[in-house]
Amino acid sequence: MAMSVLKNRRERGFLDGQFLIAMPGMADANFARTVVYICAHSDDGAMGFVINRPQQLSFSDVLLHLEIANEDELIRMPGTTRDFPIRCGGPVESGRGFVLHSDDYMSESSIPVSDDICLTATLDIVRAISHGRGPQRGLMMLGYAGWGAGQIENEIGANGWLTCPAQEELIFDTNLDSKYERALALMGITPAMLSTEAGHA
Repeated sequence: MAMSVLKNRRERGFLDGQFLIAMPGMADANFARTVVYICAHSDDGAMGFVINRPQQLSFSDVLLHLEIANEDELIRMPGTTRDFPIRCGGPVESGRGFVLHSDDYMSESSIPVSDDICLTATLDIVRAISHGRGPQRGLMMLGYAGWGAGQIENEIGANGWLTCPAQEELIFDTNLDSKYERALALMGITPAMLSTEAGHA
């Protein structure tokens, strides 16, 4: 579903390039206190990545698992390569890897998701990163967040999410502890200002 939503979009949806910020009353534990970057939104659904959930696996673990590097090669890699950021991108296909990255790296399989950000989901980019030829900025995601037709619109209408334009700096920032609060601050609000119930006039 993820790549099909991206590849089949004819025009940008109103949530493309937006952050979804979970409201305090979010019932789904997969999304409590999350910030999701929406990469594709259309009548068919939406897909994006949680950008503030840590991943237990390291990039070194991924390289070893995929047999792209061995222990000796890992030792010789620069720390910035071994420590390439990796996150839990969402509950769907959590064993599948995606790299959200700056547009200075492009391959045949790279898909632009905004003016400056691309998505690549092939081993080519993992190999390029391991050899120091990857993007200047990037984030590996294991799994993604996906919604069917009309689902995310219904969740927003039910007071499940706030939306605001995404900020590239926040996407690639490695300080996860305060990312939720900083995303809310983009809208000029704090967690204390939010109610867990929708209000009606």
